[in-house]
Amino acid sequence: MKKLRIAIVSPFPPSMGTLNEYAFHLVEQFKNKAEIGEIILITDRLPDGQSYHIEEAPIPITVKDVWSFNSMGNMYQILKAIRQTQPDVVLYNIHFLSFGDKKVPAALGLMIPMLSRFLGFPSVVLLHNIVESVDLSSAGITKNPLLSRIFQMFGTMLTHFLLSSDLLAVTISRYVEILEKKYKTRKVALIPHGSFEVPEEPDFDLPKGPKKVMAFGKFGTYKKVETMIEAVEKIRSRTNEDIEIVIAGTDSPNSKGYLDHMKQIYSHVPQLTFTGYVEEEDVPKVFSESAVVVFPYTSTTGSSGVLHQAGSYGKACVLPNIGDLKSLIEEEGYGGAYFEPDSKESMADAIQTLLEDEARRKIVAQQNYAAAASLPMSDIADWYLMHFEQLQKQRKLKNTRRTQLAFRFPFAKFWQKPAWQV
Repeated sequence: MKKLRIAIVSPFPPSMGTLNEYAFHLVEQFKNKAEIGEIILITDRLPDGQSYHIEEAPIPITVKDVWSFNSMGNMYQILKAIRQTQPDVVLYNIHFLSFGDKKVPAALGLMIPMLSRFLGFPSVVLLHNIVESVDLSSAGITKNPLLSRIFQMFGTMLTHFLLSSDLLAVTISRYVEILEKKYKTRKVALIPHGSFEVPEEPDFDLPKGPKKVMAFGKFGTYKKVETMIEAVEKIRSRTNEDIEIVIAGTDSPNSKGYLDHMKQIYSHVPQLTFTGYVEEEDVPKVFSESAVVVFPYTSTTGSSGVLHQAGSYGKACVLPNIGDLKSLIEEEGYGGAYFEPDSKESMADAIQTLLEDEARRKIVAQQNYAAAASLPMSDIADWYLMHFEQLQKQRKLKNTRRTQLAFRFPFAKFWQKPAWQV
C-alpha cells in the first residue's frame, strides 16, 4: 500500500505561535507510523537569526516556512507550497486567530482549507475552538455588544468556509453537537486532544524546598496571572506555607508586554519567578518541580493542552469552574480543586486545599495521570490516520466512478464536475 505524504499547516517550534506544541507532538507520533512516508511542515517564518532544526527521523520531514502572522499573502504562499509538494492530505492545526489577529488576514487564512480542497487536495481541519463557545468579553476580544454580534456573524461565515474542507475535527464532544445542529452538517468528527507524552508513572511526592504554584501558557487575554499572584499572597498571610509562584510562558500574541507589566506591578512580591518561553526539553522540569498547576483563566477557547501536560506529569490542578474546560475535565476523567473565575478568595481556597491536604493532592495527581495515560498522542495519531485513509478511499472511489462515466458517456466530460469540486 502506498504510504501517505502528509502536509501539516501549523506553527512549529521554535516558532512561538499558538498550537506550536501540539504540532510538535503530533509530528513526533506521525513520523513513527508505518502508514506515513513523508511529512511536509508548512509553517510560519521565524525572526531573523532563527531557523528550524528537524531532528533525524525515520521518514523525510520537509519544512516550508512560507507564511507569517497577519500577512495578507498567506493564502497565496500556503496554497503555492501545497501545489509544489503535492501531498496526499493536508492537515490544518488551527484556531480562529491562527493566521492573524487582524480581521482580513485572519479571515483569508481560514479560507485556505476550502481552497486547498477545491484544488484537489483532501483537507482536514483540526479546529481548537469554535466561535459559538467563546465568551468574547472574558476572552479579551471585545466587550462591545454590537461588535460581539458582528464578530459572531463573521465567525459563522468563516465556520461555513472551514466546513467546506473534507473534514472538520474538534476536541470536545459538545462542539460536535453544536456544529451539527447549527450548520446541518455531518462533516464534523470528534478527535480528543490527547496527552503530548506520558512518562512512566511519576513520584507523586513533592521535591524538597518551597511548594511551587505554577501556571503555564500564553498570558494576557483570558489567562490572567494577577489573580493567582494575589491569591498566593492571601494564602501566605494566613498560613506558614513556604510557597513560590512560577509563571511559565510568554505573552499571548494579542497582549504583547503583558508579563513585563505584571513584573513591574508585582516586583515587591517575594518568590515570584517569570521563566519566559520554556523550551520543549525544559517542559518536564517545570512541571515535575511544581506542587500544583493553576489555570488562572477567566474564559476558555477550547481544549487545554496544559491540562493534558499536567496530567502527563502527575500534577494536581486548580481549575476555573467554567464552560468548555469543565466539560473536557469531566469527559476525559481529570480532576482538581475548583474556583470561581476572577475571585482571588475562591482561588486561594482551592490552592490552599491542595497544598495543605497532602492525601487529597496525591489522589488528584494520580487521577490526572491516569486520565492522561488513557489518551496518549500515539492513539490520537491513529485516529487521524483512520480519517486520512477513509478520505483517500472516498477520493479513489469518486475518481473511479468519473472514469467509468466518461468511458460510458463520452460527452459526460462537458457536464461532470471538475476535479476541484469533488
